[in-house]
Amino acid sequence: MQLAFISAVVLILISGLAAFDAVVRLRAAQKWVGHSHDVQSVLSDLSNASSRAGRSRTRYIDTSDNSFFEEYQSVVGEIPLMLNQLERVTADNPEQQENFRELQDITNRRLSLLNRSMQLRHAGASDQAEQVQLRQGIIDVSGEADAALQKMENAEQRLLELRRQHSERLFRITAYILTAAFALALILLFLHYLLLNAELGAREQAEESLRSLSVRLLELQDQERRKFSRELHDSLGQYLVGVKMNLTMLANTIPANAMITESMKLLDDAMTETRTISHLLHPPLLDEIGFASAARWYVEGFASRSGIPTGLDIPEDLDRLSEPLELALFRVLQESLTNVHRHSKSARADVSLREFRDQVVLRIRDYGKGISPDVQERFRQNRAHSGVGLAGMRERIHELGGEIEMDSDNYGTQILVKMPRSKPRNALEASAD
Repeated sequence: MQLAFISAVVLILISGLAAFDAVVRLRAAQKWVGHSHDVQSVLSDLSNASSRAGRSRTRYIDTSDNSFFEEYQSVVGEIPLMLNQLERVTADNPEQQENFRELQDITNRRLSLLNRSMQLRHAGASDQAEQVQLRQGIIDVSGEADAALQKMENAEQRLLELRRQHSERLFRITAYILTAAFALALILLFLHYLLLNAELGAREQAEESLRSLSVRLLELQDQERRKFSRELHDSLGQYLVGVKMNLTMLANTIPANAMITESMKLLDDAMTETRTISHLLHPPLLDEIGFASAARWYVEGFASRSGIPTGLDIPEDLDRLSEPLELALFRVLQESLTNVHRHSKSARADVSLREFRDQVVLRIRDYGKGISPDVQERFRQNRAHSGVGLAGMRERIHELGGEIEMDSDNYGTQILVKMPRSKPRNALEASAD
């Protein structure tokens, strides 16, 4: 999966570089196309200027109108500038530079003849023979100039066609590169998407299996606790009762003995502790009477053992719930109050249970230092390392279709559990298995 993603990224980068290079070349080719247009434009301006100079000379010779003389002077003044511009724009092309030098020589000769003719007419000379000779020379040179201009035009047109073909070829190459790279990148990204989906599916399946295993382990733990609780009560408890009976009989047959009295006191403490441990592992009240009685017994014992006053608000007429639901609620209560005692440094705690038509809501609140934000975030995201006890509570509740919310700040922590009164089908099947 990573290989496909990396390949797609590398391909996109390579295609980007190739496209960038092709675009740079394309812009250069388009620039040369524009350059050829500039050369053609200067040639056209020079041809027009030469024609205007010739027409102005003819009209001045024929009419002696000074406006034509002024027009001629203006046009002739522009021609050297156009020649300089033409020399500059053809500097990159040796062939056109050679053609330019030929055109420049012809244009200078043409201007020389035009100027001689205009000077003679402007001076009032009446040598018609020289004017006829100059006119013929102007006509001959004009033909050479037109031929030279056409030669440069043709050369630039051929160059323009080549540059256009090169530009179009680069454009097609750029389009092919971008299309191929985009298509391949899409294929690789789609492959990466499929592999990612497969991995996420496998991960979700693994997490679901892990949750099922976790729930199963919790069920086995509850079974072992119940079994161990019965063993403590029925086996060890009976042994301790027997020892107490024997000590009582012994005390009745001998004079008062401080050691026997002390032993009986220690034996009473051992029986009490055994009964407490047995009930903590799995309180008989939970099976016999229900969650309400077991919760009252546990909260009273917790307050006595921990020294943390704990308020309890449970309806007196709370109906019996399903066995898995009562067990889950009791384990959440047990784990939450254990965390209050171990970590919260709270001076008191409150427990309440509210019963609705379709759900029950258990709330455990302390007023201690709270839980760190990173633990809260891991708990909300169902991530690992959020705490074994918290993870166990979450899995129990999730299996029964319930929800657990944790809200904690510097003023304390609240655990809110919402459980449906009816057990989900998959939980029923799991319990049956």
